[in-house]
Amino acid sequence: MQISFLEIKWTDVLDVVLVAFLLYYIYKLVKGSVASRVFMGYLLIYLFYLIVKAIGLELLTRILEYFMGVGAIALIVLFQQEIRRFLLLVGKSTSLTNNKFLAKLLGNQLEKESATPIKIVAEASKTMSSEFTGGIIVLQKEDDLSKFVESGDIVDAILSKKMLITLFSQYSLLNDGAVIINKGRIRAAHCILPIASGDDLPSNYGFRHRAALGISEATDAVAICISEENGKISLAIDGNIKIVSAVELERELRRYFFNEIQ
Repeated sequence: MQISFLEIKWTDVLDVVLVAFLLYYIYKLVKGSVASRVFMGYLLIYLFYLIVKAIGLELLTRILEYFMGVGAIALIVLFQQEIRRFLLLVGKSTSLTNNKFLAKLLGNQLEKESATPIKIVAEASKTMSSEFTGGIIVLQKEDDLSKFVESGDIVDAILSKKMLITLFSQYSLLNDGAVIINKGRIRAAHCILPIASGDDLPSNYGFRHRAALGISEATDAVAICISEENGKISLAIDGNIKIVSAVELERELRRYFFNEIQ
């Protein structure tokens, strides 16, 4: 296609669309955080560099080139959490286990609901919420959580509503820290989780909320946080945390683990 003196090929259009798509998802990933302001600042400097280069200001272009080279390394350091989250999202979106048809075709059966008893967890969370019992419940998906399990006390018990509530009881010696659940069993309690330290987190987020958000940023696990102050249930998935009701909690968990859309 010829526009005035410009010759535009279909590959040029595809190139622009893909770059726009990439920039949109990068911005969406860092939106609302300090990283988003750094990203926008770096993007503006890069646009200024392109303008200076097009005009032909050789000295300023050379200075900006050096700055952009060093800035690229700085961005990797600043955006390491966001880059990891982006790669994790890409990996999960292309995972064969997320596609029911391909999983069955290849003989890899998806994890049955008995392996992740969501209803039991949702009911226990509802009871803890009504009784203002604080706690963090971590549901393992695919990533290995062994190092977090080892940081606590091994339980290795069959999951039940009574067991969960008992572990987080004020009279329990294991009520501090997180409980990690995998394949229908409580693997460990009193576990230490990585703490999210983002500057964009609300000031009312306590240690439990930051720990729940931290494990969801570092792994593909799901963290449920129950506040002992107001009884609200928060759900952390893929580095995002939000307040949910007991009904919404079960629905969100089914959507995440079993791709159920209700």
